[in-house]
Amino acid sequence: MNMFEGDRVRAQTDPALLERIDAELEQRIRYYATQTCGVISNRLMELEQEWDIERHLQIGAAGLGITGLILGLTSNRKWLLLTCGALGCLLQHSVSRTSLPVSLLRRRGIRTKSEIDREKFALKALRGDFENMPAKTDNNDILRAHDALRAVAY
Repeated sequence: MNMFEGDRVRAQTDPALLERIDAELEQRIRYYATQTCGVISNRLMELEQEWDIERHLQIGAAGLGITGLILGLTSNRKWLLLTCGALGCLLQHSVSRTSLPVSLLRRRGIRTKSEIDREKFALKALRGDFENMPAKTDNNDILRAHDALRAVAY
């Protein structure tokens, strides 16, 4: 099984960009490996609110589509092309999981659901939510961060 089989957006992302996204995740996990359970819990609450790339695309397409429709009906019919363009990008993404908006959002650091989930599970492992992870009493924070990331590897 291909490691990206379940995540076609990651599979279509430039490898250098993937490396940057993964390095940022690793840096965050190393930071949180030195923090208290309360700080980790606060980060987990933040992650619950983070929008993934699919949600950004849906909101963007809906916003552009409605804007184009309203302007097309009230001002100039040429604005309906905006609606067609937004729907076309959404269709292309749903079929191929890649499109110009996906590339732009990825460059801005917008993550997939699986990337957000990976951080959440690593943080939960650091917090001690899973029985096979060393407890916070272990003083080797770098090893704990490494173990947490390995537990949620792609």
